[in-house]
Amino acid sequence: MPGAFDAMLGTPPGIQLIRRLRGKEWSLNTYRYVVLLLTFIAYACYHASRKPTSIVKSVLDPKPVGNDSFHNIWPIGNLFVKETELVDNHSGNHDEGWEPFNGEDGTVKLGEIDVAFLACYSLGMYVAGHLGDTLDLRLFLTTGMVGSGIFVVLFGMGYFWDIHAFWFYLAMQMIAGLFQATGWPSVVAVIGNWFGKRKRGLIMGVWNAHTSVGNITGSLLAACVLQYGWGWSYILPGGLIFLGGIMVYMLLAAYPEDVGLPSPYAFDSHTVDRGTKDAEIFIHKEGLDSSEAGDAHRSGSISRSNAVGLLQACLIPGVIPFALCLFFAKLVAYTFLFWLPFYLSHTRIGGEYMSVKSAGNLSTLFDVGGIVGGILAGYISDRLEARAITAASFMYLSIPALVLYRIYGGLSKSMNVMLMMLAGLFVNGPYALITTAVSADLGTHPSLKGNSRALATVTAIIDGTGSVGAALGPLLTGIISTRGWDAVFVMLIIGAAVAGLLLSRLVFAEFIEKTAKQPPSDVQRRHDIAGSASQPLLRNQRR
Repeated sequence: MPGAFDAMLGTPPGIQLIRRLRGKEWSLNTYRYVVLLLTFIAYACYHASRKPTSIVKSVLDPKPVGNDSFHNIWPIGNLFVKETELVDNHSGNHDEGWEPFNGEDGTVKLGEIDVAFLACYSLGMYVAGHLGDTLDLRLFLTTGMVGSGIFVVLFGMGYFWDIHAFWFYLAMQMIAGLFQATGWPSVVAVIGNWFGKRKRGLIMGVWNAHTSVGNITGSLLAACVLQYGWGWSYILPGGLIFLGGIMVYMLLAAYPEDVGLPSPYAFDSHTVDRGTKDAEIFIHKEGLDSSEAGDAHRSGSISRSNAVGLLQACLIPGVIPFALCLFFAKLVAYTFLFWLPFYLSHTRIGGEYMSVKSAGNLSTLFDVGGIVGGILAGYISDRLEARAITAASFMYLSIPALVLYRIYGGLSKSMNVMLMMLAGLFVNGPYALITTAVSADLGTHPSLKGNSRALATVTAIIDGTGSVGAALGPLLTGIISTRGWDAVFVMLIIGAAVAGLLLSRLVFAEFIEKTAKQPPSDVQRRHDIAGSASQPLLRNQRR
């Protein structure tokens, strides 16, 4: 039994098989590409499994829809939803909905399910982060994905089992939320284990597109089978993440040591970049035999033997400011995620109202702007080597973007699309940067002295705090919107401003550091050269 358990914690079985078939080892870069691809797919599966509820809501609790005056609205048209006969709901006409969600309080019940999911997700994040640093990341991520798939499928089975008890659906969502909390800390920790700090912002900015890819995939999967019964809309994405978990178990090397490579953090406890560079030189050094590789493996394992506690992780410089900043950044981002389609369908654009279906399609362009924003924020932060300055600047720039969208977004469809994408760029840019590159940076902070077992814990603290804001934003919007959308946008603007202000101390510190590192001016260089040249002359005069 101990031998079998050690094998589970070592090289993934799929990689062992590939080694035997190929007869040689992969290079470090190949492993990195595989890790990027596998974690991208894994978290896309997480997001795909969260989408069915948003697609199925209109079937569970049907509402009368007005005429679709924008039937073929530019630029998407009818993409996700079929025009007629979406579903035979297994117990009657689809217009009747599904008990207990089709009553007068049906919308409230659906809202309670959303809040319960997000609450369990955010609270579970703190525990999941510490467990991710304590347990093996590959097995932990596999458990989370398989568990998520099981409970998403069970929610859908309520359709086939003809279950109408609200507590059943509430319990399935809450447990699914706990399993979903395993995803983000784990994938960020795995990326942080394999990549140095030099181009981390750009790499993670591109990699963070998995969120939008997962959302689109989940929407397509849920919608394409909706006509056969809303239960299938859960079973298909649930099955996808279940299979994704099996793939992770077979192929994902969560740590370089798991495949016989040294940990980047085992070489130099003072700087991650140098450790990464030394690791690459060490790996490609000629004459590296199996005993030396084993020594490197053991050395790397020591660096991740002791997990960092929640309190110690909170004391890492920058963790608390970035966590609080993400609270307000996610409040703004998730308000758009949950309420933008509703806003578009209840606001005149070009003098006319848009259908719910068309509004949902059009709102996806906010995520397109977010993808660009995440990549741009990562690239800029790498070039400047200033995460806080980049994140705060994007949050401040989102304020005029939100104002412009509210004032001029209703002039025409083209203007609405352009300003929506601009708002998505500035709102989602810092959100993506903080949850990826910043979390990985802080999880490998020099104060940890080479211990890489803080990545998942730090990521969980930051994103868990942000997820509380993600739950609060849509909740407040539902209340404030009764007073008009101007009040909602005021809330969003205040949230963006507070998010930027919370980073003020870190921005000031980075600014001081940058100015201190600036090269001397031409005048100063000439003065220094003249001074150094005059030293021998002065010494001769003294003689």
